[in-house]
Amino acid sequence: MTVPTARPVVALVTDAIHPYSFGGREIRYHELSRLMAVRADVHMYTMHWWDGPRVLRDGPVTLHALTRNRPLYRGRRRSFRQAIVFALACLRLLFRRFDVLKVDHIPQFPLFTLRLVATLRRKPLIATWHEVWGPEYWHDYLGGRGGRLAWWVERLSMRMPDHIIAASQQTADRLARHLGEGTSITVAPNGIDLQAVRNAAPHDDTTDLVVVTRLMVHKRLDMVLDAMALLHADGTPVTCRIIGTGPEREALHAQAERLGLAHAVDFRHDVREQKDLYSLLKAGRVFVFPSEREGFGIAVLEALACGLPVVTTSAPDNLAQHLVTRSQRGLVSEHNAAALALAVGTALAAQDDLDGEDPWLGDPWVGDYSWDAIALQISRRFWP
Repeated sequence: MTVPTARPVVALVTDAIHPYSFGGREIRYHELSRLMAVRADVHMYTMHWWDGPRVLRDGPVTLHALTRNRPLYRGRRRSFRQAIVFALACLRLLFRRFDVLKVDHIPQFPLFTLRLVATLRRKPLIATWHEVWGPEYWHDYLGGRGGRLAWWVERLSMRMPDHIIAASQQTADRLARHLGEGTSITVAPNGIDLQAVRNAAPHDDTTDLVVVTRLMVHKRLDMVLDAMALLHADGTPVTCRIIGTGPEREALHAQAERLGLAHAVDFRHDVREQKDLYSLLKAGRVFVFPSEREGFGIAVLEALACGLPVVTTSAPDNLAQHLVTRSQRGLVSEHNAAALALAVGTALAAQDDLDGEDPWLGDPWVGDYSWDAIALQISRRFWP
């Protein structure tokens, strides 16, 4: 699929953007849009996150507000109303100029309206796919009837794009199982700013454990707190810094209080700059990531680049474990608090044994995940 224009116009559609919303996919589009702007005119269509006019020039990228800013979540769940309103607003692209139409698969409803837009405009529709959720996840999330309907929507949405960019090989394999081996899929993982990682100095406020993630139920930060309680009861009073925000914020604060860990847990909901994130990562001794569902795990990659050993779990849909198993000092535990506590204790003990004699600079293969390399890989797929 080659775009014929010398300077193609890329319409990138995603309802959440950095720095107004902070997460792996937001960082992905922030970094890649700027690198792709070297070879294309990039227009990002989203919600009206910023103050000021609906169209805003943000460096080399032009931001367009398709609809007003609506909450992404209603309670602990993604807002269906927001997803549907945003999907309908995507019809405005019928009247915008573009050569390539790229969309994030979260939420899935815009894939259907953008399929119509791409067909009528005779342009290719490319979707970035982070993870396949599957019938079990939807059943747990919405129950029997709602789960079956949501799984049907997910399967149908997979057939909307002309081409899919999968964020991991495991996600590509899952898509191929549902769509057939002949499906047009490119694997382009998330990346990191290696220079920014190198430039970041460790924060003065050190901690034993550090976690970076959106505060959502499936990220299982409750398990981190339960594991900490077990370690404290066993005479290992570990400290932890949890970086991120989300719908589970109040519940996690309450759990820390209930477990008597409030003094040992530093919640940071204010980190928005990558340089600050890397500085806080380097101030930790072990990175913990117990998510039960993860399409890639960019926070894991960032932690490894910062030289931290990573502990994660073997939950079947936690694809971040494939990054951790590649690491010299990564540990994968069973998916329960007791096993996680044991693995964390082992990782901390290994750090104690080093005693400054063997400084670890991280795994060399992490360098393959630079944003420049990922952007070039994606660009070559669609234009020379």
